[in-house]
Amino acid sequence: MKTFFKWLLLVPVALIVLVFAVANRQLVNVVLDPVGLVSDGMMISAPLFAIVFLTLMTGVILGGAATWFTQGSHRRLAREALSDARALREEARQKNEEVARLRTELAALPPPMPANDRSRAA
Repeated sequence: MKTFFKWLLLVPVALIVLVFAVANRQLVNVVLDPVGLVSDGMMISAPLFAIVFLTLMTGVILGGAATWFTQGSHRRLAREALSDARALREEARQKNEEVARLRTELAALPPPMPANDRSRAA
């Protein structure tokens, strides 16, 4: 079902992108020098769809990198919590082994004497 919905969404988006690319094949000039100091050195001539796609990809990459950097503290806290959980799990395992050892030692002890037998033994 999940695959069906993925295809239901991706096929129309792919068709729209394809139609956009075919409809916008004309060359456009993109000037990278907003002040106009360099005459033709800072100008790119490319199809419009290529410029739009490159701009979108650059935005996605920069947005992903920015998100990754801002979530660094959360990843650090998660690593620390995982380390603490492992240490606590190991401590619980050691305590369980100690309890099992003490139970076997307790089972090996002779049964306690009844109260009336203790008075005769003294």
